[in-house]
Amino acid sequence: MALLFSNTVDRTLERLRTAFIDTARGAREAVGAPLRPDLPDDDIPRLKSRIDACLEGKGGETARRGRAAELGQAYLSLSAAGRKKFLLTLARDYGLPREAAMKTVDHWRTGKEPARALRRELEPPAVKLLREFVGVPQGVKFVVDLRAELLALGRSDVAAKALSEDLRSLLGAWFDVAFLDLVRIDWASPASLLEKLVTYEAVHAIRSWRDLKNRLDSDRRCFAFFHPRMPDEPLIFVEVALVDGMAGNVQRLLDARDETHDPRRANTAIFYSISNCQQGLAGISFGNFLIKRVADQLSRDLPNIKDFATLSPIPGLRQHVEHRFKTEGDGALTQTEIASLGPVIDEAYGAAAVLKLLGRPNWWEVPAIDKALRPILTRLAAVYLTATDKGRALDRVAHFHLGNGAVVERLNWLGDTSANGFKQSYGMMVNYRYKLSEVDANHEAYAAGKVVASREVRGQTKG
Repeated sequence: MALLFSNTVDRTLERLRTAFIDTARGAREAVGAPLRPDLPDDDIPRLKSRIDACLEGKGGETARRGRAAELGQAYLSLSAAGRKKFLLTLARDYGLPREAAMKTVDHWRTGKEPARALRRELEPPAVKLLREFVGVPQGVKFVVDLRAELLALGRSDVAAKALSEDLRSLLGAWFDVAFLDLVRIDWASPASLLEKLVTYEAVHAIRSWRDLKNRLDSDRRCFAFFHPRMPDEPLIFVEVALVDGMAGNVQRLLDARDETHDPRRANTAIFYSISNCQQGLAGISFGNFLIKRVADQLSRDLPNIKDFATLSPIPGLRQHVEHRFKTEGDGALTQTEIASLGPVIDEAYGAAAVLKLLGRPNWWEVPAIDKALRPILTRLAAVYLTATDKGRALDRVAHFHLGNGAVVERLNWLGDTSANGFKQSYGMMVNYRYKLSEVDANHEAYAAGKVVASREVRGQTKG
């Protein structure tokens, strides 16, 4: 299955190149010699002349689109090193012109410039340039992918980071939730779309065609969100299991050998995987729209579904706990917890004992160790999931669901017994419950810095 990702990316790139070539040819002939793949320094002036021509906007709409497509084609023809130089040139030389902007602000303050002139001047030329791609076939996908590369550059370059943030605002407007289409994916969907589901699955890897077919069976639902300007590229996949009661173990939930259940007899929809497909849309929130749209669709199709919840990983838990042991030592444990470790291990004490036990292969299969560690790790997990830092949950998945109006409902011991499950969270998972009538109130509570959790989870924070 690993080959699918490479094939999918290659076909996407080829589709972009073809669309840009066709658009450029339809407008006018290409100008000048092509840029060399690595974009050597003596090619930079020719690149900037092409950018300047796009920004001048001479001619009609067809001519402007043609120049934009030609520039996009040039970018796609570059090597990784060449694209980096292209983006750095765009970010550094076509950012916000501070002096001109300040002058416009001064004129606006004195009434010499209207507000529209101020808005025009405060938009960086690079953003004006990329805005042109909204009218170019495959242009929206191009800008999304370009931002994905900018995000990587922004870790080490201030100008690239600034342009990435500017593009986030632009893409946030383009990808308003009102524009998105919800499509159900099943075994009869086009093979190219099923291939993308395998490629982009980010929570629980799809390991075989049998695994894929199981996730699309009658007691499962899979939905994809699309944007009208990217009809062949899913934005988000949402995978749902229709079950009786709250699910607590992902291996059992995804067991392809398990018999198929009648979805009309289920009462709970478990969201077990939400995968973002477009890296360039990172940081753009679709809010509780995603969950609500899917829940509304399920309620219409299956009125017997009354509860909506997730079975979610806790990706930051292990790192957090080990950091607490390192910085707080035995202070991270209660005296009762320290005492409970004595019968299990005598060559270490307190936090050191916990770490030593966790270092043993398959420690969870030893009943005495499991009994000693379960209450400790459960308490630490409950504390972790209900704590905030500067008004934000410590765990990124918790932040997503709490921001969407969910409740921290239940911790599941050994909910994910895969290698990755133990690497992330000692095998624990969590159910976030969506009470649709309370989603807005929960969202507001979280926005005010409060984590909404069940009585059970609150009790577990005290041990």
